[in-house]
Amino acid sequence: MLKLARLSLMLLIVGAAFVISGCGISVDEPLPPAAGRAPAAHADASALPAAMADAIKVIESTNIYFAFDRYDLSSASQAALKVKADLLKRYPTLNAKIEGYCDNRGTENYNLALGERRAKAVYDYVVMQGVQPSQISVISYGQMYPAVAGNNEAAWSQNRRVEFKTSVK
Repeated sequence: MLKLARLSLMLLIVGAAFVISGCGISVDEPLPPAAGRAPAAHADASALPAAMADAIKVIESTNIYFAFDRYDLSSASQAALKVKADLLKRYPTLNAKIEGYCDNRGTENYNLALGERRAKAVYDYVVMQGVQPSQISVISYGQMYPAVAGNNEAAWSQNRRVEFKTSVK
């Protein structure tokens, strides 16, 4: 959990520096797609302005994680979402799909509903930060597409998440 907090803080600082300075940042390697899923399809990055391509990397690179059976946002999650919201406001031609996920405990229907509540909590927060609702859509995948296979807290904690996928209008 400490590593996750450090990573969140690091990405927050890098994202904030990017937003404040207007300079591009680079991310060496994109995160691998969730198990069993193809990478998100969005516009060819080489066809986008460098700053927008960098913004997409920042928006998509940091997941929002949740405690067991919860959908409230921690202060670290709020800070990461503030960076994402600032970038979405800066680039109004970007759309974001907010995807809610759960671990594999609970029924399929319960987890779909919990994933929806998680995605909706994130949606509400970024809209409250000034992002246009028309830029955002919400979907729940429940326990489908786990990020990490396993039946232990290490795996479950990585699967209780919200991911952002972007596209260009």
